[in-house]
Amino acid sequence: MASAVAALFFVKFWRHTGDSFFLLFAAAFAIDAIGRLWLGIVQVSNEADPLVYLSRLVTFGLIVIAIIQKNRPNQDRK
Repeated sequence: MASAVAALFFVKFWRHTGDSFFLLFAAAFAIDAIGRLWLGIVQVSNEADPLVYLSRLVTFGLIVIAIIQKNRPNQDRK
């Protein structure tokens, strides 16, 4: 539930600023919320299965991409 609320907050910030940083964070938290909901609904036979961690890998990948994009120097400001 907390991930879904965080995703909504980041969507709100993205609408106000138009910054893709907030959009990527919103997507990451939405994927995390869906992944955790799926784990709560589906009977997982083996918690060490790599597919269980796939949504977390995508989530953290999006967060890393957002941070890297935010910290890259803007080519227009020479």
